[in-house]
Amino acid sequence: MTVTVLPIIEPEAIPAAPLAKVMNERLRRLATELKEIHLKELETAEPMFEDLVIYMGYNNKYSIRWKIVNDVPLKIETIVADQCALLGYIKWKSSTLNSFHGK
Repeated sequence: MTVTVLPIIEPEAIPAAPLAKVMNERLRRLATELKEIHLKELETAEPMFEDLVIYMGYNNKYSIRWKIVNDVPLKIETIVADQCALLGYIKWKSSTLNSFHGK
């Protein structure tokens, strides 16, 4: 299974420039760690040729939130949810899949 974790930076949620740089780097690092360390086991999960795409970002209280943005088996969703819960990340709740604002 191909695992992709994308850090999502929302322009209206970004604080002052120096802090934004630190927070964005942190988000990128946490996304990489989620993929390469915490979800490493999914690379060998069946079906081998499926994809798992996860978005990570900050909520308005600067907590890390996540959501799976493609269709995956319930077993995979459960593994991701359990790992994210152990890391203290919260599930990203939104009414639409692509609710990001671009500039």
